[in-house]
Amino acid sequence: MSNKVSSKGPNPIDIKVGEKIRTQRRLRGLSQAGLGDALGVTFQQVQKYEKGTNRVSASRLMQIAGVLHMPVSHFFSEQEVEANTDSDQAIGEIAHFIETNEGRDLNLAFARIASPLLRKKIVNLVKAIAEPVSEE
Repeated sequence: MSNKVSSKGPNPIDIKVGEKIRTQRRLRGLSQAGLGDALGVTFQQVQKYEKGTNRVSASRLMQIAGVLHMPVSHFFSEQEVEANTDSDQAIGEIAHFIETNEGRDLNLAFARIASPLLRKKIVNLVKAIAEPVSEE
């Protein structure tokens, strides 16, 4: 196995780290400019980190993790590094949903519901709504 890295486009790991940064930033309702201000960089630099076009250094990742209140280890997991697993697709779909305004708003509102029983009932309701209706 070669350790050679292609210079054609961002490294897949850099892309995954960037996606996780973007997801966590959006979950916290923080703009790219807001994260950039907290880090002392421009929003364009944050965009490049999130797209994986610019690598995030270890020290910068520690700063980002601190601003987002996440452990640095969150940005790296075996599951994310391994390619082509079924769970990677599910994680990608969830991340895509959370990146939408509706997904972020729904997630933030749901997280504020204190009652575990009410949360469970809401999940069951959404599952029932999402089931295809058979017309007989």
